[in-house]
Amino acid sequence: MKQVGSNRGLQLNELDELRNETYENAHICQAKTKAFHDKNNSSKSFEPNQKVLTFNFKFKLFPGRLRSRWDNPFVVQQVFPSRAVQILDPQDGRVLIVNDQCLKPIMTNDIELDLIEFINLVELVYYD
Repeated sequence: MKQVGSNRGLQLNELDELRNETYENAHICQAKTKAFHDKNNSSKSFEPNQKVLTFNFKFKLFPGRLRSRWDNPFVVQQVFPSRAVQILDPQDGRVLIVNDQCLKPIMTNDIELDLIEFINLVELVYYD
């Protein structure tokens, strides 16, 4: 009888060790996931007179596969400490205040976006 009780005590100790090990592994996995997420989501910094694109939230369900969700370039006017950004639409002069998560900086300063040629992918061209 005494041996049965001691076996049960050993089994309970092993079960506690497995629980603790699982708990530690879960914390390690969460830390790795957080580090990966934080590495890919770098904070954006905006400056006045910088060109940015805005995210189009009113996107239809199937507008076309090759259509971008980012709208025409805007110019940053002012950056607030609350992560809000005041932007100006150079085409019609609208001034908007948006969250910085809705903005994407344009990295190329030497290419003017108005001069980019758009290619129609519907027409096929065959060469002999």
